[in-house]
Amino acid sequence: MRVRPGRPDLRDHAQWFDTPAATPESPLTVTWAGVTTLLIDDGSSAVMTDGFFSRPGLLSVALRRIAPSPPRVEGCLSRLRIDRLDAVLPVHTHFDHALDSALVAERTGAVLVGGNSAARLGRGHGLPENRISAVRSRDTVGFGAYDLTLVESGHCPPDRFPGVIERPLAPPVRASAYRCGEAWSVLVRHRPTARSLLIVGSAGFVPGALRGTRADVVYLGVGQLGRQPERYLRDYWAETVRPVGARRVVLIHWDDFFRPLHRPLRALPYAADDLDHSIRVLAALADEDRVALHLPVLWQRDDPWR
Repeated sequence: MRVRPGRPDLRDHAQWFDTPAATPESPLTVTWAGVTTLLIDDGSSAVMTDGFFSRPGLLSVALRRIAPSPPRVEGCLSRLRIDRLDAVLPVHTHFDHALDSALVAERTGAVLVGGNSAARLGRGHGLPENRISAVRSRDTVGFGAYDLTLVESGHCPPDRFPGVIERPLAPPVRASAYRCGEAWSVLVRHRPTARSLLIVGSAGFVPGALRGTRADVVYLGVGQLGRQPERYLRDYWAETVRPVGARRVVLIHWDDFFRPLHRPLRALPYAADDLDHSIRVLAALADEDRVALHLPVLWQRDDPWR
């Protein structure tokens, strides 16, 4: 396949950056902080997926050992106005999701939630066992005001670092040590309001896995999706958005995660992904199903239930 040079221009997709912003009356908000890092917060209780803030550069990832950057993690937590979390949940354990998860849990008093690979990341970081929760598919666990249900999912092909993390992992290590581990779709239900959202962290799926699940909103990972044939995109939508009956979809995991968060976001290059192709196909599917489609704005507190 011939690879196009350059990368998509986000200005071509400006119309989609219109996720409803939160108001002072919003009882529950979602804030996107790049890739699949989402803060779900009701003002007194909060959970987070991933917490990936260090974002080491491409050369470091390719040639060196990598480790969390405490200054970057602390700076981003401060920007999010978060000092306490009930849970941190990496959607799988590749470095662009889980590099900082244990450090975020340590800094915020959160429990690190995931499969066995995530648990081994926590142990390698030195988290005590009472701050690690290893779960299985379809388990529902309660943290703060939330019920979290983890449903087995898959990674978008190709998975460059497949397999599981087999022993406690203590950075610095090569990026390849962050094996995918267990991949999840995460259903978050806010008990006080009964509002729900589904977070699909990677553009993969297990056929039929979400049947019988319901969610008001889907945060849909699209990393590498644009390199797939159109049939795959249609199947992905049919296995994630349609089964849960969501009326709003917000696309995540499209930004260049080698670029630090203090610089303007840009899309992944065409060599890795094609956001233009993803939006073209998904927008048509959303129109067909009468679903609102959006791209999130970095750091903006949103109320996707508005």
